[in-house]
Amino acid sequence: MLLHQGIGLDAFNAMPMRRAVHAVFECCYSVPLAADLCRARPFADHEQLFEFADDLLFGLSEESIDSILQAYPDVGRRPGSEKSQAEQCAIVDERPEMMADLAAASAAYLDHFGFGFVMFVNGYRADEVLSTMRDRMHHDRDTERKIVRNELARINRTRLARMLGPEGGYDNW
Repeated sequence: MLLHQGIGLDAFNAMPMRRAVHAVFECCYSVPLAADLCRARPFADHEQLFEFADDLLFGLSEESIDSILQAYPDVGRRPGSEKSQAEQCAIVDERPEMMADLAAASAAYLDHFGFGFVMFVNGYRADEVLSTMRDRMHHDRDTERKIVRNELARINRTRLARMLGPEGGYDNW
């Protein structure tokens, strides 16, 4: 759950560095990415900020990506959580066997690749996530690392958009 929601681009551009880094860290789980993004302010629009965040993410070392991945709970870890809505940990299915299959596939993925599964799951059902996870098990490690960065970029954009809110933000900021 993000604490900084709907702050607006102008408010974000004007925030003190420490507070801005904290807000961005809530979205991306990377202090270097958050600090570099905040140092690049001001941004003219949301898309400029998103593109710069993507560039920073794709420029991070594999060790930094591994650090980010440690912040992502397993698929279905918090089934149906309102606080984690639209996140992979909130995936839920009423069938206990589906949840068990997701947990087993997640453990197999971690064992196979050495890092946890991450996917932009907003709008996907549990069976679709499971199918994607199983499909991705056929990749080599390098291919999967590229897919992981793309998934992280999609997640970051959604979280950054939620942080910024609509153009102009909300009145409470």
